[in-house]
Amino acid sequence: MEKWVCGPCGFVYDPEVGDPDSGVEPGTKFEDLPDDWVCPVCGATKDMFEKQD
Repeated sequence: MEKWVCGPCGFVYDPEVGDPDSGVEPGTKFEDLPDDWVCPVCGATKDMFEKQD
């Protein structure tokens, strides 16, 4: 699964880990995150993330 990086702070969303603190289960693809999900570190919106190479 592809990892995504937050532009403002560098947080990496790893689908294999999810975001348990925000109720996102492991195995959740970035594309399947709720539209109102934000970076757990800086609060950036999904459109500020880029696929990690």
